[in-house]
Order: sequence, then C-alpha cells, then structure tokens
Amino acid sequence: MNLKEQVGYKAVDYVEDGMIVGLGTGSTVYYFIHALADRVKKGLKVRLVSTSIQSIELAKSLGMAVSELEEVDHIDLTVDGVDEIDKNFNAIKGGGAALFREKIVADLSSTVIWIYDESKDVEKLGGFNLPVEILPFGYTHTIKKMKDNNLNPVLRIKNNELLVTDNGNYIVDLHLGYGFNIQEVKNKLSTIVGVVEHGLFLNMCKYCIKGTNEGPIIIENKNK
Repeated sequence: MNLKEQVGYKAVDYVEDGMIVGLGTGSTVYYFIHALADRVKKGLKVRLVSTSIQSIELAKSLGMAVSELEEVDHIDLTVDGVDEIDKNFNAIKGGGAALFREKIVADLSSTVIWIYDESKDVEKLGGFNLPVEILPFGYTHTIKKMKDNNLNPVLRIKNNELLVTDNGNYIVDLHLGYGFNIQEVKNKLSTIVGVVEHGLFLNMCKYCIKGTNEGPIIIENKNK
C-alpha cells in the first residue's frame, strides 16, 4: 500500500453513518473515495457533496450518488489533500485547479481532514507555487496587477491550452519562493479585482493524516 493509499483508507475511519461528507480532489483523495465506496457497499449510509467534476465522476463510477451543494444544509466532514502544509496547519492547495470549490466546501464543514504523504510536510510554504483562480474577463489586466505587486504570476497552461477550471475561470500560479510572507501576499491579492480565490488554506483543518513509511500519523489541530 503506497503512502497516498495508506492515508486515504485511514481517513474513512472518521466517517460515521448518516454523515454528509465532502469529497476533495486529487490523487490522494482518489484512494479515500475508493475506500469510502467499499464501506458504502458494506452498508454505510452517507450523503456526498464534491469539490470537483472529477471527484463526482469517480464517486458515481463506484456506485455512489453525489448531491449538489445547494441540496444540503451543512457538511459534517470533508477529506481533501494538500500540495504543501506547514507546522501551523497552513496549506497550499490548487494543484488540481479545484481550489475555489475546495475552499467553499471546507469552509462549510464542521470537521476538515487533510490527507497527504510526508513529502508535502514543510517548515515554510513556498516550494509549491501558489495557485490563484481569476476571472477570464480582463485576465491580462489582472495578471499585470499581480506583476506590479511583485507576485510573479504565470498563467497555467495544460495541453498547450489555457487551463479552464470547473467554474470556467483561469489559474495563475504565483512563484513566490520558499518562506514568503503569507499575510502580505493575502493582503495584496485582496486588492486585485478579478481574483476569485487563492490557494492559501490557513488553519482550516481539525486533523491531518500524514502518510509515512512507518504508517499513518494523526496530527490534531488543538486550535480548531
């Protein structure tokens, strides 16, 4: 069992009968969705919402129904991955271009669990570029303002085309460097019209499940 699979299956231990569960997005959550489907086949009753079309399609392919977010009045638990996370439970997400929906679902959740392998564990953020979702309308001007603020933006291209999110927006990756000032970057982005959401997920999780060669490690955020 690889490290991603290890934490994906461990996270299912936190799912209880009757819960409304938010499905994250990405290669680690892939295993959580498979593990959850195994439990559902054995009689676990849950209701699901999702952060991406990709995860909806995977869940449905495994025989699970997924509700629209507007059809639920709360979310009990969301399980999602991270691209980087520091010791203060500050994470960067958005490598899979689902950061806006991921943040909405996490914000609505009573409990959030981040699952990841130990390579995502960092002292300071910045080794992974910070994704920012922006509107297509006027996007060149939005990017210029980012450049003027020394945020080093690079428009994300996939398969030689502009990457388009599930929301119909674009992704800009900010090359900020290791140990960038989180609050300063947040403040700068808040002044730029055209920014939809950024990939800084700060102190949002209750638990982290980190995959290691010695087995999964559970880390509780005592401040949540």
